[in-house]
Amino acid sequence: MHLSDILEESLRSSEYFSRALTHRSAGANNNERLEYLGDALLGFFIAEWLFRCYTHYSEGDLTRLRAHLVRQDTLAGIAREVDLGAHMSLGAGELKTGGDQRVSILADALEALIAAVYLAGGLDRARKFVMDLYSTRLDNLPSLDQLKDAKTKLQEFLQARGLELPRYVLQKQIRKSGDEHFTVECVIQGCSEQFIVTGKSRRCAEQDAAELALTYVSAQDT
Repeated sequence: MHLSDILEESLRSSEYFSRALTHRSAGANNNERLEYLGDALLGFFIAEWLFRCYTHYSEGDLTRLRAHLVRQDTLAGIAREVDLGAHMSLGAGELKTGGDQRVSILADALEALIAAVYLAGGLDRARKFVMDLYSTRLDNLPSLDQLKDAKTKLQEFLQARGLELPRYVLQKQIRKSGDEHFTVECVIQGCSEQFIVTGKSRRCAEQDAAELALTYVSAQDT
């Protein structure tokens, strides 16, 4: 799929299109404001689609699906599929360091492009553009269980067995050479096994500790 396949020439030649693909490193007339608008539009279009198609899903289920679809990695993946980086204007420094393939830059540019389509073509055209971009992903959504993070899965596992919720204890926080590392222990009622993990953020460490704990308690439960 290429941009020309889903975006007509009249929209690709608009002033908004050029601005949407201009990174701040390339000048003041960049895509930051468009990114703000595109983020809101994308969230709305995806939420609307999920709401209409998954009438039996709870608010939490819909929120989890939407978060998966609008996260940075998903946006960057779509941007690469339409070769968005090849159309971007970046400063010399960003070009040298591979900015045209950087996840954050691609994701931001795609959001800005959604806003550009909206401003140049209206709400319905922007909605169609998003649906075209997401067609494959919307046809192949992961299951809700696949989208649950390790902490959620562990919590549900323990609750189903009448056990207390796990506790996450910060054991150590080290800042060195501009980097931070967090050591976290996941404590489970009645379990003497230790689940201790170090990560670059407290959230990541907690998730990894939960994953370690879930693997262990699941094996003991069989």
